[in-house]
Amino acid sequence: MAVKIRLKRMGAKKAPFYRVVVADSRSPRDGRFIEEIGTYNPLTKPAQVNIDEEKALKWLATGAQPSDTVKSLFRNEGLMKKVHEAKNQK
Repeated sequence: MAVKIRLKRMGAKKAPFYRVVVADSRSPRDGRFIEEIGTYNPLTKPAQVNIDEEKALKWLATGAQPSDTVKSLFRNEGLMKKVHEAKNQK
């Protein structure tokens, strides 16, 4: 099963709010997911990002592929650096 870390859109029309979820790549954008690992609110200044680092690192270590947007959120939070360092230590 190909697993992706991606955004699930919530909120009203013209007022988006996203949940960062781990889902099977074949499931629809707002459909079934395996686990919720955080939230993202782009409307606040600066954008509000809440990610459970422990869960995110666990899924990245097991091979889940982040979408481009989620990868940039992780990079801004410093998670991608931690993943890179963990791979180099082994």
